[in-house]
Amino acid sequence: MDMGAMKTISIVGHTALDYIFDIPAFPSANSSACIKDYEQFYGGGAANTAAAIAKLGGDCELISPVGADFIDLNYETHLRNMGVKLGRLIRFEDEKTAKAYIFNDDEHNQITYFYWGASSRFPELEVPEVQMVHLATACPKFNVRMSQAADFVSFDPGQDLMKYSKEDLLSIFSRTNILFANRHEIQRICEMTDQSFSELRDDIKTIVVTYDVDGSKIYEDDAIDIPAVKASPVDPTGAGDGYKAGFLVGVLKDCDLEVCGKIGATAASFIVEKCGCQTNLPTWEQMRRRYVDAFGDEL
Repeated sequence: MDMGAMKTISIVGHTALDYIFDIPAFPSANSSACIKDYEQFYGGGAANTAAAIAKLGGDCELISPVGADFIDLNYETHLRNMGVKLGRLIRFEDEKTAKAYIFNDDEHNQITYFYWGASSRFPELEVPEVQMVHLATACPKFNVRMSQAADFVSFDPGQDLMKYSKEDLLSIFSRTNILFANRHEIQRICEMTDQSFSELRDDIKTIVVTYDVDGSKIYEDDAIDIPAVKASPVDPTGAGDGYKAGFLVGVLKDCDLEVCGKIGATAASFIVEKCGCQTNLPTWEQMRRRYVDAFGDEL
């Protein structure tokens, strides 16, 4: 496959700093819990996806607002070293970069509290002309506008799903080529749009639903089951972003959908093996070797 033949994809959404906490169990209301450990990592759904795409050799740019602390956090240097294009990153000197406070319990359940910071300034950004766009978690109204400016739209409402109105979702869906959602989100999407899953499939060419350790399923004309790739999991945070990054690199390389899903599953298997969404991003060659071991197919 010729990496030079690939297109550029624009990734829209949050750039954030992640604080990941380990707790034994989630407390009930009006009580407390002991924090066993915590660490700080680079994160944000869009930045995670862009960094993973770039590390896999894909050509991508990040469209995201950041705060005055962005350079001091060494986040800019980190993303540039990964190969992410930052020409459309907007820095607001009167804001802090977004922060995510992520709590994981001993049963691998997770709750996230998100401080929008600079991400709250999305409505002020101009919509650039782009050919291919992946809409990650971000401001719904800005994502509606971005969907109207692109020829190819990949959409991942993610944890910001409940911020979308029915009209926002239907507007973006009318332009969406690929919709990503986990098993819980796809159910909520159907409820929010008053559609059955069958009706949703009629409106969107490709729908990818992830099922954690049970793999993923790609719905187009038929349903394609993609098994999860064996890993030694340490932290589930960022696995979904890694999957989407791998899948989209497959799209950029004109792979068929099953191969795209397998690349996504393989990329995600690296992410969960270390704490932090961008700590253990694979190169194309690292991913390829594990892909061959897992599926027996050459890339």
